[in-house]
Amino acid sequence: MSFDVTVTIGGEAGQGIQTVGDLLGLVCHGAGLYVMAINDFESRIRGGHSFFQIRISDRPIKAPRRPVHLLVCMDAKTYDVHQHEVVADGLILMDEEISSSAESAVRLPITSLAKQAGGRIMANTVAAAACLALLGAPFNLLEAVLKKQFEKKDAAVSADNISAAKLGFQAAADISFKFKIPGTFPAKSEGKLLTGARAFALGAAAADCRFAAFYPMSPATGIIQHLSEFTKDLNLVVEQAEDEIAAINMIIGASFAGVRSLTATSGGGFSLMTEALGLAGITETPIVVVNAQRPGPATGMATRTGQGDLLFVIRAAPDEFPRFVFAPATVEDAFEITRKAFELADKYQVPVIILSDQYLNDSVFVTASTFSIPTTVNRFIVTDADMDDPGSYERYALASDGISPRALPCNGNALVMVSGNEHHPDGHSSEAISVRVSMVDKRNSKLAGMIKEMKPPRLYHENSDVLLVTLGSNAGAVIEAVDLLRSGGADVGCAVFTDIWPFPADTAKEILSRAKQFITVENNSLAQFGQLIREQTGLLYAGAVLKYDGRPMFPEDIVEGFKKNNEVAHG
Repeated sequence: MSFDVTVTIGGEAGQGIQTVGDLLGLVCHGAGLYVMAINDFESRIRGGHSFFQIRISDRPIKAPRRPVHLLVCMDAKTYDVHQHEVVADGLILMDEEISSSAESAVRLPITSLAKQAGGRIMANTVAAAACLALLGAPFNLLEAVLKKQFEKKDAAVSADNISAAKLGFQAAADISFKFKIPGTFPAKSEGKLLTGARAFALGAAAADCRFAAFYPMSPATGIIQHLSEFTKDLNLVVEQAEDEIAAINMIIGASFAGVRSLTATSGGGFSLMTEALGLAGITETPIVVVNAQRPGPATGMATRTGQGDLLFVIRAAPDEFPRFVFAPATVEDAFEITRKAFELADKYQVPVIILSDQYLNDSVFVTASTFSIPTTVNRFIVTDADMDDPGSYERYALASDGISPRALPCNGNALVMVSGNEHHPDGHSSEAISVRVSMVDKRNSKLAGMIKEMKPPRLYHENSDVLLVTLGSNAGAVIEAVDLLRSGGADVGCAVFTDIWPFPADTAKEILSRAKQFITVENNSLAQFGQLIREQTGLLYAGAVLKYDGRPMFPEDIVEGFKKNNEVAHG
């Protein structure tokens, strides 16, 4: 029988809620199980309501699920907000120090046990240990994780946390819980625990990124934080700029000098970057920008998730110039697409924009495969040795594929001249009609090659009457929704797009035309991806499952939305 249990731990910001979830994830993964966790928190340092939800299973999982089997309340509000999510045979744990009339909660002396072990700060360790005791995980795995977590701190801190864990484990040992982990331990662990943010950083490092500039903006900051961890071991510089405008201009300058460069931001920061994005476009300077989306407009909801920037990033900056836009669906995609983005930026001398979101960046997944690092990096740069006459070099020489030979400044006799104005092939500014037309045509002629780089969507039960069509991080929820719907008799499959722009219109039209109808699934209010499909293919989506409350898409959301669309379609 398949094991599939969801645990939610809730409390105020500052109570170490994520620590509880991290410990659960590390121990359960160490026990050979698959985990998938979402981190839901408010944009504040103290107070408010935060929760960490972790799904634990004996099979690969890629999305959170709605029913909760174990709810751990570190404050009264967690009970009020989440108690209705708990299944009939589930369990609610609550610290006995919390003042609440929650009759269905089992009280546990979480804080007093932490004090007994050395301080209330270890209440999260007590809570994690109690959860693992209820799940039936062996204590020795938790002890090993705690030793590793605190090995760089003093021995007393490590010993106190292990004492707190023992007390919490013992306190919950006799509490009955129906949903225990089956099997024996330790089992073999598959894959690695990874957030999207770390996968993006690893992908940039694998691509030989040597410079990153950023201004902190949730939920993108984690990417740069992880990238900064590599600066001691790699020839890599990470710089915090004074604002997003400075950040993108810094990476344009670094790239002009030949350094692979990255910036990461969210929608508001990307808005500030759009003028400089145009500078990269007209100077044909390769850069990579990660836009980790959150709900807007303006500040919006800083720690929530969304997909509302799609049409914006495709058209961002004045006038027209080619760019790539990708939307990774998994942590594996986050790594591979980021690595590929630098190569494509260099090859076509264009900006590459990667659309992520808070859900992908901050959630914890188990990797399905090992990341591979290329042994060589193709830079697509020419030197004097590649030219018959370096003295006649033209940075923007006309070419049938739009790609002019790219030399680096001060790197030989070839004079590299660039301008943010429209320009002659040699880089001097010009407003002549013939020059303007020839340069626009040259840049646009890159699109023929760029479209060939775009991968088709991933298909699942593609020969179905109805296709659910989505992009990016909704992939896991959509695939699980397809399984749920098919188990109920629906003839439904899905298509997941990661390569968004230039849009693979011919491939998309051929795939979507096979189905009787398709329904778009998106985290925005206006079905932006559905709009893009119609614009590029002429195909109209039959319905849309849209979620724009700042929370990730659950399989249950999609099942409910699919049924509502069916009811409307059939009167």
